[in-house]
Amino acid sequence: MGKVRTRLVKRLAEELVYAYPDKFTTDYQHNKKMVDELVEGLSKRMRNRVAGYITHLISKGLVSFGEEEEAG
Repeated sequence: MGKVRTRLVKRLAEELVYAYPDKFTTDYQHNKKMVDELVEGLSKRMRNRVAGYITHLISKGLVSFGEEEEAG
């Protein structure tokens, strides 16, 4: 059984990925730095959780970057 991510982590991660799709990759360390630069006032623990969820979303291919919006 895995750990549960709160709605705050998921919402913040998804908003960042959709707002800045070119800034995030499958590299956790890079994503951690980007989250730190883009969002002020996050604790280290929350920053790491958001960066980890962003890495998970991108590596599993669970996000699409506006391709549907342009085509539709």
